[in-house]
Amino acid sequence: QVQLVESGGGLVQPGGSLRLSCTASISIFEFNDMGWYRQAPGKERELVATINVGGITKYGDSVKGRFTISRDGAKKTVYLQMASLKPEDTAVYYCNGRILTRNTWGQGTQVTISS
Repeated sequence: QVQLVESGGGLVQPGGSLRLSCTASISIFEFNDMGWYRQAPGKERELVATINVGGITKYGDSVKGRFTISRDGAKKTVYLQMASLKPEDTAVYYCNGRILTRNTWGQGTQVTISS
């Protein structure tokens, strides 16, 4: 069974930075793409960033220029480096991995931006 485990969430002041990690139970190159999504209270889950097996990245409009997705194959880990954080970035962040039509989700990690 494929598993994804997130870590790195927490409380950060506005303007601060945070790095999330998502470690897979299999090689990350088994996935067609991996990414991060987030869900704030009362809102739908939205795309944050994805990276496909070829290394092509995609970002949600609200995070472009502030967040960076990257990966380390040897560690089976995908990262989300977040900078210039805003209160509206507060949400539960979920890691996702897709193999063809099958999606696997992590348990989520809370990110709170507040002074």
